[in-house]
Amino acid sequence: MGGTTSAAAAEASGCSGGAAQALCFACVGQSTVAVGETCGRYDAVLGPGCHFVPWCVGRRVAGYLSLRVQQLDVRCETKTKDNVFVTVVASVQFRALADKAYDAFYRLTNARAQIQSYVFDVIRASVPNMNLDEVFGQKKEVARAVEEELAKAMTMYGYEIVQTLIVDIEPDEVVKRAMNDINAAARLRVAAAERGEADKIQQVKRAEGEAEAKYLAGVGVARQRQAIVEGLKRFVPNEKDVMDMVLVTQYFDTIRDIGATSRSSTVFIPHGPNAVRDMAAQVRDGMLQATATAPTGGAPPHAAVHK
Repeated sequence: MGGTTSAAAAEASGCSGGAAQALCFACVGQSTVAVGETCGRYDAVLGPGCHFVPWCVGRRVAGYLSLRVQQLDVRCETKTKDNVFVTVVASVQFRALADKAYDAFYRLTNARAQIQSYVFDVIRASVPNMNLDEVFGQKKEVARAVEEELAKAMTMYGYEIVQTLIVDIEPDEVVKRAMNDINAAARLRVAAAERGEADKIQQVKRAEGEAEAKYLAGVGVARQRQAIVEGLKRFVPNEKDVMDMVLVTQYFDTIRDIGATSRSSTVFIPHGPNAVRDMAAQVRDGMLQATATAPTGGAPPHAAVHK
């Protein structure tokens, strides 16, 4: 008959059973009720305060019942749908109802054991239908199922279920490490993708910058060559000599550019005294061939010069 609850409530009342029998009164503490009996039969529920209990006529206080909210933490081990063993920790807050003190005191021997049994039953019926990730995502649904089942079962025994919480879900340690490894690998994969995208953007921007720089450098070189040609025309009457001097300048600029860059491979360039002359001859021959194969309808302006 609610032995644990009665003992705790008796301490809260401030009067021992022996003192009550000797003095024929009983003190009931706040948020506590006492169950009175006459000759072993239920008589009345005694509320907080001092009550006259004449033991000489067979009356006595059978026990005390606390009306305070109590908490019970239940650890339940079960298996998920994907065969992972987990320990589910449920926290149940409950209290005895003053208007059903008779049921709470006489109909139930151990309220905590009864609640624990129902929690085990509901959790082991719900969790095996879910995968591990679903258990973590549906904690509220599991807690609601436990609370509804407890409310239906415990109301007839004079107890109210205030709230039920799933406070923790503990997978096996090996599963925890595996989940952490999967999470870490996924984050590393995302980081690698982001890093690759950043490198790609940098390379594209670098290539665009190099292309723009080369374009501007080409414009500058073209203007430079044009200025050189215009200047040489003023002082060198023979256009062939002007072309040779421009080719010499271009030749040495090419050698300088090849030697200046650090990314160039080994290049063997003719560097003898006849190298420039041979190159100039090749360029002139190419220009003459292009002129000869051009469609008729007027010779190019430079054709007469080479003749």
